[in-house]
Amino acid sequence: MADTVTLFTSIGLSEQKAKETLKNEALTSALKDAIAQAQVVNGATGVDKAMGTMLYSMVSRLKDTKRLTFLADHIARHKICTELQLAAALEFVKNHPQDPINQAEFENVCGVGVVITPEQIEEAVEVVINKHKELLLKERYRYNMGLLMGESRAALKWADGKIIKNEVDVQVLHLLGAKTEADLEKKTKPQKAKTSESEVKAKKEEVAVNGEVQSEGKSLMEQLRGEALKFHKTGENYKTEGYVVTPNTMDLLKKHMEITGGQIRTRFPPEPNGILHIGHAKAINFNFGYAKANDGICFLRYDDTNPEKEEEKYFTAIKDMVGWLGYEPYQITHASDNFQRLYDLAVDLVRRGHAYVCHQRGEELKGHNAPPSPWRERPMEESLALFQRMKKGLFAEGEATLRMKMVMEDGKMDPVAYRIKYTPHHRTGDAWCIYPTYDYTHCLCDSIENITHSLCTKEFQARRSSYFWLCNALDVYCPVQWEYGRLNLTYTVVSKRKIIKLVETGVVRDWDDPRLFTLTALRRRGFPSVAINNFCARVGVTVAQVTMEPHLLEACVRDVLNDTAPRAMAVLEPLKVTITNRSADLKSDVQVPNFPADEAKGSHVVPFTNIVFIEQSDFREVMEKGYKRLTPDQPVGLRHAGYVITVQKVIKDAQGKVVELEVSCCVSTEAKEKPKAFIHWVSQPLKCEVRLYERLFLHKNPEDPSEVPGGFLSDINPHSMEVIDSALVDRSVAGAKVLDRFQFERMGYFSLDPDSTADKLVFNRTVTLKEDPGKI
Repeated sequence: MADTVTLFTSIGLSEQKAKETLKNEALTSALKDAIAQAQVVNGATGVDKAMGTMLYSMVSRLKDTKRLTFLADHIARHKICTELQLAAALEFVKNHPQDPINQAEFENVCGVGVVITPEQIEEAVEVVINKHKELLLKERYRYNMGLLMGESRAALKWADGKIIKNEVDVQVLHLLGAKTEADLEKKTKPQKAKTSESEVKAKKEEVAVNGEVQSEGKSLMEQLRGEALKFHKTGENYKTEGYVVTPNTMDLLKKHMEITGGQIRTRFPPEPNGILHIGHAKAINFNFGYAKANDGICFLRYDDTNPEKEEEKYFTAIKDMVGWLGYEPYQITHASDNFQRLYDLAVDLVRRGHAYVCHQRGEELKGHNAPPSPWRERPMEESLALFQRMKKGLFAEGEATLRMKMVMEDGKMDPVAYRIKYTPHHRTGDAWCIYPTYDYTHCLCDSIENITHSLCTKEFQARRSSYFWLCNALDVYCPVQWEYGRLNLTYTVVSKRKIIKLVETGVVRDWDDPRLFTLTALRRRGFPSVAINNFCARVGVTVAQVTMEPHLLEACVRDVLNDTAPRAMAVLEPLKVTITNRSADLKSDVQVPNFPADEAKGSHVVPFTNIVFIEQSDFREVMEKGYKRLTPDQPVGLRHAGYVITVQKVIKDAQGKVVELEVSCCVSTEAKEKPKAFIHWVSQPLKCEVRLYERLFLHKNPEDPSEVPGGFLSDINPHSMEVIDSALVDRSVAGAKVLDRFQFERMGYFSLDPDSTADKLVFNRTVTLKEDPGKI
């Protein structure tokens, strides 16, 4: 160790830096090799500090170590002397992973042998100074000198930056002279104009413009377009960190580019064994959105490799939800489309010595410390024969598996590629009794479909190396896997197993129960798809896992419904009001605007008779401070009707409960004083059922045992749903279709439920008008 520290300090590293380097074995080994190469050229003492610094910088940034000797030799021979040249050299070898390297092209790109004379620097700076002369004379030393430096550097790529700066300083001094007192005064910053509330609101609003979701000035498409995500360009997979380059990589990429034409290809690959949830909405937006933003295509691929859990209803629901969110798959495919090809590739994998048939039981393979398989080194011919017997159904379930000879990033050894399942498949019936696993299927289906960007959530990062390994082991085109952060919500569960438990125990009715956060449930509750897309845009394309509060999603819903849900009037807890000074046979029509803020969007008519119904909460028999609605001593206006009513008589039942009011009314323009409030009402209404929803769980994290020791089923909110079966709504909604949305004035946003019949409409409350301040 002492000898190595001495070696490293001899090339200019401090003792502390040398000791820190020793903690990284790979870096230590690479630096020793680089120094050895430099000493071959310059002798044992010929590596000075400048060269040593360059060697250290090179080895600490080099990804492909097979280029180490090549680069160290150029540094040792003083062909690469500056940081700019080194950066160009590293970029060149990254972009040219295959041998041989074109020496002339390399040296040209890296500026080897280029000499910049002082005269060239002086001339280039003079050109830049003359270009900016007018503004320089006007602003003097307050002018942005960085612009002068930047343009001068651009004109003299390989020149020494310090010499350029000195020349800029000299020529500026010559032009302007020494700094004056005025030049030394601090420049006062101009005050920013105050932004009005309406402008602030306009900036914050998220709307869909030309089909693109806007998020604080940046649409989802803008977030996903072009260079925004720093993803690799099509055909340049090998530039991605961790990507393994084989002798056939460039040929495979060439064929891939011929097939795709350089077009971006993504896929959304759900398992058809459950309903999609809010987290999948981000995945759909990311996969389909990235393709759409970059003029690419996206496949909807069902990962149907587990016949025990797959049902037709899940296939249908997944396709419906993708369409509901506004995306059209380029093609709908299935992993099962490739069962024969996947099997043939598995046979090839065995022949290449990368897979074997194993007889360890499932329970033995669980965890990361499973014992090594005693069958790992069995002869290839024997594994081929046994794999053929597995295919023919000559083993019982669990008696044999095909395993791949590799170690995953999380330390798990030899993942299973095929297992036996005697369950008919949804599409292939009894044709197969062996089925491939996710770890085997996923990357190969990506390869078969020539996917360019395999986008998946962060938990699959541990499988990235196995993804690359399997494609390379079989010598097939290898796409690039990129990871992004999952989207989670508090106060809910999205696990398929747990939702099934909620259904089985009767807590919820089905996967589309409006209290859940499955996409079918959100649609049934009345959430617009564009609001969900807006929410995904607001969350952003993040690598980190994100956990959001439900009220942030609800805010996106309100933003959309405020502009799209026509107004209607509904009374949830009716109180009968008889207008005594209006004839019983007198009926008039009242025009109610669909959108009061924009009456150009149309209106509807509601009847007005001598009997109307108001909310019980809009009347109080005893006046209270701050109460502005109807009391025996306080009149109130009726919204849109143009009338003010005044209580004449309060009628109660035997228990003393107010059951009816007798009132007089007058035209609002004739009222003695303007009423303090206007309330909603209905007349000759339709009877309907209304379902009011609150959070299904009491705690933020119902799956966290430290927060909910009794488990998520013990955390159910007993008041998560309230059913009002005798609500009244105005007749304007009579022709509504299932999932049509309305704003019931002063009550909230509501959507027509599929349970509705010709005799009785059923409405779900989507969200309240404003966020409940009592919510955490």
